[in-house]
Amino acid sequence: MGCPPGWGGRALPVSNGSAVILRLGLCTLVVSCSWITFVKNLWNDGSGLAFDDAGDPTAYFWVHLLLAVTSFVLGTVIGVIGLRGVRASRRSSD
Repeated sequence: MGCPPGWGGRALPVSNGSAVILRLGLCTLVVSCSWITFVKNLWNDGSGLAFDDAGDPTAYFWVHLLLAVTSFVLGTVIGVIGLRGVRASRRSSD
């Protein structure tokens, strides 16, 4: 299976699996950006949700920080796997 013609008029073949994994990685990274924004807003929150009266992080803060980091790491790993699949598909077609 190939993609539309690319550089130099050559078709850039990409397997269906690689394309799906690459898209999944990109979607996860887009969601990660919103998580990062959420954590920044949480960091600056003065309502006591993220930090207690002593200034220590609450469990709510740690859980959401962990979710943001996990989302970013998974998006990056899935994206790298997808890129490797695309590169392998291109090499095998040469």
